Amino acid sequence: MGDRTHGHVLVIDDEKSMCDLLRDDLSLRGFTVDTFTSPAAALKEIAVTEADVVLTDLNMPQMDGLRLCERVVANRPDLPVVVMTAFGSLESAIEAIRAGAWDFVTKPVESDLLEIVLQRAVRHHEVQEELRQLSTPPDGSEQFEDMLGANPPMQRVFQQIRQVAPTQASVLITGESGTGKELAARAIHRRSQHKDGPFVAINCAALPENLLESELFGHAKGAFTDAREARRGLFQQADKGTLFLDEIGDFPLTLQAKLLRAMEERMVRPVGGNEETAFDARILTATNRDLQRAVEEGRYREDFYYRINVIQLELPPLRARGTDVLLISRHLVRHFAQQSGKQVTGLTEPVAERLLNYSWPGNVRELRNVIERAVALTQVSKLVVDDLPENIRNYRQTQMTIDSLNPDELQPLEAVEQRYIRHVLDSVNDNRTEAARILGIDRKTLYRRLKEYDADAG
Repeated sequence: MGDRTHGHVLVIDDEKSMCDLLRDDLSLRGFTVDTFTSPAAALKEIAVTEADVVLTDLNMPQMDGLRLCERVVANRPDLPVVVMTAFGSLESAIEAIRAGAWDFVTKPVESDLLEIVLQRAVRHHEVQEELRQLSTPPDGSEQFEDMLGANPPMQRVFQQIRQVAPTQASVLITGESGTGKELAARAIHRRSQHKDGPFVAINCAALPENLLESELFGHAKGAFTDAREARRGLFQQADKGTLFLDEIGDFPLTLQAKLLRAMEERMVRPVGGNEETAFDARILTATNRDLQRAVEEGRYREDFYYRINVIQLELPPLRARGTDVLLISRHLVRHFAQQSGKQVTGLTEPVAERLLNYSWPGNVRELRNVIERAVALTQVSKLVVDDLPENIRNYRQTQMTIDSLNPDELQPLEAVEQRYIRHVLDSVNDNRTEAARILGIDRKTLYRRLKEYDADAG
């Protein structure tokens, strides 16, 4: 499921026209869809396929949906089943839920609502699968040096590092803040010809221009007021090793020519000095900025950009790494539990779902802070929702895929919201406290909106 946006749906309905209609609609919305008019054929496929969710009709002549649901639950308890029931037949839907169905939709099926239900079912399946995998010993492929990642985006990064590390080429590591650019640089260093030398890192955005120049190139005695003695710069300190220049996008334009010359000549001249000194260090750089655009706008030297960007290694944001968020969370829970001496062993399913749904603007760095806080605060053996920060507890990812809607199907936001709230209420037998919790709003807000809907209907 690594790169899929939505998921793989098996549609079962004895009416071929209905199967075709659902296949066409769901395919446009980003799902992979297989259809079956025979429940028996569908069960054979379910036994061998890697589907994420089953969508089945309840009333079929060969085998009704309840029996089918029971068979799926017995053989594939990890696979959520969503049933389609006739409008107004709430009793049938309740029977299906008792038989093990994960959720239901009423016919005629509302396309927007069906998409939301199926996306939630796919996410539930992902959580179940990830929790199952986390309970088994890792095979080692998920860890690479100090980096973790089982999904394709990070596996590709690991492969790129294996390829570029033995070379002498300059590598520009790009990615959002908090994605682990320094970890990637250290992984390259450990697998390079310079692995026995030092790894020296500097944040180019942390120092003013005059101090940055002295830090990198060193200075001669008396070069400036406080230069009471000569000092070797980081280029020389990194000799026979690796020099990692983080936040290279913030490197001053006035110093770029000097750094470019040092990289090309492999020689440095200290501030205030007359003699040049050779160095032998591999240069790695990293940035979260768009350097190509900076070049076009004249804020960055083109020759310097091409010198550092011989090979570009792009790290994906955490939100694009799927269930890796749970893999990293497991590792962090163990780490912080051991550090604090607490008996915290993992995550509950509701916590896992919220971690997967959250967008992680701060990436792995933000996740690390969240898990450290949760382990410190929790009073139980597995993290619960109350251990999470409020912004993650209440986060609701936008589920509607607006781009896939036909212009003729577009509806006011209020209408879509009303249908979904009604659906949630139906799903929990009109338990308004539970509905408010699922919707992420308080009961007063829910009551007010229901009152507004009733007034509009009147």
